[in-house]
Amino acid sequence: MEMNLIQNQIYKNNVLIREAKKDRHVPDDFYSTTNQQTFIFLKNKWVEVKHQRMDALIVINEFGPFCKKLRDIKKGDKIVCGSSGMRTINQNCNSNDAGFSFMNNRVSSEKRNDMLIHNLALQLVNENKKLTIVAGPVVVHTGGDYYLSELIRNNHVASILSGNALAVHDIEKNLFGTSLGVCSKTGILTEKGYRNHMRAINQVNGYGSIMDIVKAGKLKSGIMYECVENNVPFVLAGSLRDDGPLPDTITDMIEAQEEYAKLLSDADIVLIMGSMLHGIATGNMLPDNVQMICVDINSAVVDKLSDRGSSQATGIVTDVGLFLNLLVKELKLLKQV
Repeated sequence: MEMNLIQNQIYKNNVLIREAKKDRHVPDDFYSTTNQQTFIFLKNKWVEVKHQRMDALIVINEFGPFCKKLRDIKKGDKIVCGSSGMRTINQNCNSNDAGFSFMNNRVSSEKRNDMLIHNLALQLVNENKKLTIVAGPVVVHTGGDYYLSELIRNNHVASILSGNALAVHDIEKNLFGTSLGVCSKTGILTEKGYRNHMRAINQVNGYGSIMDIVKAGKLKSGIMYECVENNVPFVLAGSLRDDGPLPDTITDMIEAQEEYAKLLSDADIVLIMGSMLHGIATGNMLPDNVQMICVDINSAVVDKLSDRGSSQATGIVTDVGLFLNLLVKELKLLKQV
């Protein structure tokens, strides 16, 4: 037998493999993955690790090495440990890079936003790429919902990942004309408008789901309406602060993560707008060769995504509604050429 088996340690072509003794528990010297493309030396050759993402383990089965989350580890899984026989490739390196790290921010708030938006529009038109949208309710509050709806209608959006609030305020706005009780036309607080988001949830509950309220003809416009009408999948991940929540909102965090990961598995361009927590969570699920763009009026939010290891993220510090407006205009100009 061409393996040196000592105290349940398998040394094979410089890769150290140990066996998990129980579910959700591994040896202390496990290799923790980054978002960088990773290879291990296995059977006398370098083999790429599949399903690359941050904060996972590398498990080897009959099909080869792949990333697996700690919570999914089963007793008997073959776990890559140590650092020998490992190689990573930084897709976003420059001469000053020293490999993967957190707190390695290279985002600037002084970029030419018009050029970045133009380049994004070129990819959508000339390369037929699609956007995976990660967005917070600020998209609705700033008026960006009108332009995001247009992007969905024009087949530029592959999916939408968000929380309960985006959908609630989008539906509130399109049923009652307010966003958090503020009139969408005048910007003035409406009488008893503070309860309109709860009225929106109540309306959806009455029909059963977002799809049901659209199909019934009650909800006739907005982001969620366009998703249903154009078969654009969406995932709403719940949180402790959610009102309601909507019946479509997934309140089990592990289930919500899994649903996010499914839609991110074939993402072309991930566009994060006004959602720091959902944005960072999304970045943790992606390899570093997937393009990410983070748009927020607060530069600290843009910086935070890069600080958490998503070095491929491009930051645009601006109003989300303005950004979407300019992107739609740029797309229209390109299509006229």
